[in-house]
Amino acid sequence: MAITIYNTLTQEKEAFKPLEDGKVRMYVCGPTVYNYIHIGNARPAIVFDTVRRYLEYSGYQVDYVLNFTDVDDKIIKAANELNEQVEDVANRFIDAYLDDIGALGVKKATYNPRVTETMDDIISFIATLIDKGYAYEVDGDVYFKPRSFDGYGKLSHQSIDELRTGARIQVGEKKEDPLDFALWKKAKDGEIAWDSPWGEGRPGWHIECSAMAGKYLGETIDIHAGGQDLTFPHHENEIAQSEAMTGEPFSHYWMHNGYINIDNEKMSKSLGNFVLTKDIIAKHDPQVIRFFMLSVHYRNPINFTEELLQGAKSSLDRIKNAYTNLEHRKQTSTNLDNASDQWFETINQLNSQFEEAMDDDFNTANAISVLFEMTKEANLYLEEKHTSVNVINALQDSMESVLDVLGVQIELEEALLDEEIEALLKERVEARKKRDFNRADEIRDNLKEKNIILEDTPQGTRWKRAGHES
Repeated sequence: MAITIYNTLTQEKEAFKPLEDGKVRMYVCGPTVYNYIHIGNARPAIVFDTVRRYLEYSGYQVDYVLNFTDVDDKIIKAANELNEQVEDVANRFIDAYLDDIGALGVKKATYNPRVTETMDDIISFIATLIDKGYAYEVDGDVYFKPRSFDGYGKLSHQSIDELRTGARIQVGEKKEDPLDFALWKKAKDGEIAWDSPWGEGRPGWHIECSAMAGKYLGETIDIHAGGQDLTFPHHENEIAQSEAMTGEPFSHYWMHNGYINIDNEKMSKSLGNFVLTKDIIAKHDPQVIRFFMLSVHYRNPINFTEELLQGAKSSLDRIKNAYTNLEHRKQTSTNLDNASDQWFETINQLNSQFEEAMDDDFNTANAISVLFEMTKEANLYLEEKHTSVNVINALQDSMESVLDVLGVQIELEEALLDEEIEALLKERVEARKKRDFNRADEIRDNLKEKNIILEDTPQGTRWKRAGHES
C-alpha cells in the first residue's frame, strides 16, 4: 500500500508521489520568535517530525526545512519593552524553542533558515513580482495584488469576492485594494531595517516563507505543512506569490494539523488557559506529552487535560514495562525457535498493520492501537513456560520500529535478578517484624519503580513483574 496524504488543496486523500524518486522536499512553518512557545505551537513540531520519521522509515531521504521568523512587529515590540536589540530577543527565543522541541524528541531540521539571513533573496523575489506586474510600490511599501493571480483562494476554497468581504484597509495603508497584502514594509523611525530599491524597510510575513522554501528546496516542493490557522491568509498568500513568481506549482501536498483545546475550551490568554510548552515539560515527562499528542489523528482537534495526560503516561508505562520484561526474559530463554512460527506470523501481521495505519495519512492514533496489540502479544508470550530469544528479539524490534517512528525512546534500566528480589523480600519481612514500617514501605516502593509488584497474603508475600496484564 502506498502512502496517502490528505491534501488541503484538493480536499482529498492522494497517493504520495514525490518529485524525485527516493527524496522528499518538505517545508514546515516555524515560529515567530518573540516569546516562549505554547503547547499549540508544539503540536505541529511533533506531528510533522513524525511524518518525516515515517517517510524516512519508508526509505525516503527527507530534506526538512523549518524556518524562524526573526524580525516582525511582535519581536520589535518585545525588544522595545525589554530594552533589548531585536537580534538578542530573537536569538534567545530561538534557543528556547529548540530546547523545547528537542526535549519533545523532535529531530534537527536539515535547514533552519532565518528571515534576516535570507534578505537578499526576499528583495530579489519582490523585485521580480513587481517586474511581472503582480506587485506595486507606493511610498516605500510594496503590495501584492491577489486579483492579478488567477486561482487566489484555491487553498482555503473561497472565492476572491468572499475573501474581499472581510478585508480592510488599515489607517496609514495606501494599498489599492483591501485584499492586497504587504511584501515590503517601509521602516518607521528607529526600527530595524534593510536597504532595498524601495527604501529602508523589512519584509512582510508571507514573502519570507516563499523565499526560504525556494532557496533551500527549489521552485516546487513536495510537502508544505503547518497549523490549520495558517491555511488563510499565510499559505494562500504563499501560493499566490510563489506561483506568480515561478509559473510552477509551489507545493504538491499541503498538510495542516488541528487545534488544541484546554479542558474542552479553546486555548487563549483571555481565558487564562494559555499553557507554555516549557511549563508542561517541567511538570510532565516530555515523552508522555509527545505520546499523548500522537494519540489523536493530526487533522483532528485534541483536548489537553491533566487526566488525559495521566492516561497517556499509564499507557506508555505499560508498553515500556512489556519491553523491559521481554529484555529480562532473555536471561532464561533459549536460542531455539521452539515451534514459534505462529508467533513470527503474528509479529509480521502486526508490522503490516502498523504500516497500513501510517500509510493512511499518517494515522498515529491507529498506529498506537497496533502498538498496544504488540504489547498484549508480548505479555501473552511472557506467560509461556519456554521462550525463544529469536521471538523476543522480533517482538522488541517491532516495538522499537513503531516507537522510533513515534519519536518515543525506551531506556532500559538494569533488571533485578530473581535472587536479588528474594533477598529484598526477606529484608522487608524482617523490617516488618521489627515494626520498621518505613523501611518496609521503602523496599516496596523501590521494587515498584523496578516494575516489581508485591502482594501480601496470609501465606506470605508474593511478587510478580508488572505488565503481564492483557
